Amino acid sequence: MTNPFPSVRTVGVFDSGVGGLSVLKAIREKHPTIDFIYIADSGNAPYGSRSAEFIESRASHIADSLIDAGAEIIVVACNTATAIAVAKLRAKLTVPIVAMEPAIKPAVAHTKTGVIGVLATERTIESPTVARLCRDFGQGVNILLQPCPGFVELVERGELSSDYTHEYLRKTVSPLIAQGADTLVLGCTHYVFLEPAIQHIAGPGVHIIESSAAVARQTMRYLGIEKHIDLSEHAGRELFLTTGSPEDAQTIFSQLWGSPVEVLALDNINASSSATG
Repeated sequence: MTNPFPSVRTVGVFDSGVGGLSVLKAIREKHPTIDFIYIADSGNAPYGSRSAEFIESRASHIADSLIDAGAEIIVVACNTATAIAVAKLRAKLTVPIVAMEPAIKPAVAHTKTGVIGVLATERTIESPTVARLCRDFGQGVNILLQPCPGFVELVERGELSSDYTHEYLRKTVSPLIAQGADTLVLGCTHYVFLEPAIQHIAGPGVHIIESSAAVARQTMRYLGIEKHIDLSEHAGRELFLTTGSPEDAQTIFSQLWGSPVEVLALDNINASSSATG
């Protein structure tokens, strides 16, 4: 797979599926001239209940694909992949890697009731990363760790605001509010697209925190981007790839991105590159 954007700065972003588009949008808002290659591993989503070995293998394969395509920096826009695989990725690769972690530290600083809820996948909830964050920043605070099976699938299907989605979310979110949580952490990039529904269920007095803005700032620091941008130099482009069905992905990508986009099959591109290389 050759670099589709030669001679310009290219950032590779990947997630287990479409959730990482929330991170990509945050980075794009900070810099309109960077080029992005986004890979959704939707053919293997969700990662939340997968084995560590499987997640590490997928993360390694996708990171290699991004580097082959010319990515100068990789953003792991997936809390589960970060928790399970990022250490091995950093040991293996030479490009900078920006990763996610649930925003437990700022949530602890924000809470007034001393109770926060963390919504995440089962793998993230059980990870050493979350255990460390709770240990380092959770003194004197009640941190309610809530796995959310099914949330990723709702986003992958584009079911963001249906009656079914609202009821499904309510069963998970309402008990946290009943226990006094005044701050919720969205510990999965998919959940950002469910934030309006979660906020409606939690009520206006509950603050919701997620990590996409922090990841965008860290990405820009790695790239050394200046605050003053010459928009005439290059109009940033996005290449969207999936390991699932491009036809199915087309609709949900366009819905979440906010405008029509083209989605291509990662495996077809890799096969074409190998055949012509």
